[in-house]
Amino acid sequence: MKAIAKIRQLREEVGITQLELSQLVGVTETSIQNWERGRAGIEQIERVIKLCQALDCQPEDLIEYQKVSEEEIAQAQPKGRERLKKMRQLLGTDKLDHDSAVENKPDSHMEVK
Repeated sequence: MKAIAKIRQLREEVGITQLELSQLVGVTETSIQNWERGRAGIEQIERVIKLCQALDCQPEDLIEYQKVSEEEIAQAQPKGRERLKKMRQLLGTDKLDHDSAVENKPDSHMEVK
C-alpha cells in the first residue's frame, strides 16, 4: 500500500498558501511542495504515526517544551556569546555580579530621598 500525503488537501481547507505553511512550520516552500507531491517526507510522517500508535499518544505528546533563557540561547551560538558580551558592555552591566546586583537593588516600596 502506498502512502499518499493529504497535506495539500488540508492546507487548502485551511486556506493558506504553501509559502504561508512553510513559514508556520519552519521549512522551505520547496519542502512543502515535495511533501504535497509525495516526493519526500512521507516516510518521516509515517514513522511519527507508527511511534504514536506504539506509544498510544498524540504527536504533540512526543515533545516537551521547556523555557530557555536568552543567555542559554546566546551561549549556544558562538556569535551570540560575543553579542551578549557587547550588549552588556554597552549597558554597563558587564561588571555586575547578578546576585549582588539583586541584593543591592533598592526595594520598589522604599522611599527615595
